Amino acid sequence: MTTLRNSVKLIGRPGKDPEVKQLANERKVARFTLATNEYYYNAKGERVEETQWHNLVAWGKTAEVIGKIVKKGREVAVEGKLTSRLWEDKEGKKHQVVEVLINEIMLLEKAS
Repeated sequence: MTTLRNSVKLIGRPGKDPEVKQLANERKVARFTLATNEYYYNAKGERVEETQWHNLVAWGKTAEVIGKIVKKGREVAVEGKLTSRLWEDKEGKKHQVVEVLINEIMLLEKAS
């Protein structure tokens, strides 16, 4: 029997260039959103495109690579796992975000 695990694979296009920051401990983090598209035909036979947006984050060397090769609109494939973060803002309002923590990334278009 195969063990199920937290694994996500996506192919899509970034909505903007990644934001890469170097933290106080010298560690780098990269964040960006990725659009994935699905197509289907509705009851009238019309082709419909549905776009989903995903929050992505990477750390360390992976973040460095992302900062160098990933650009808005350039198709990429990513593999990682789902994570969620909870935090409270200054007014005490609670927030939650679901992100894909990237393990691997591959550029699917030639760099210009």
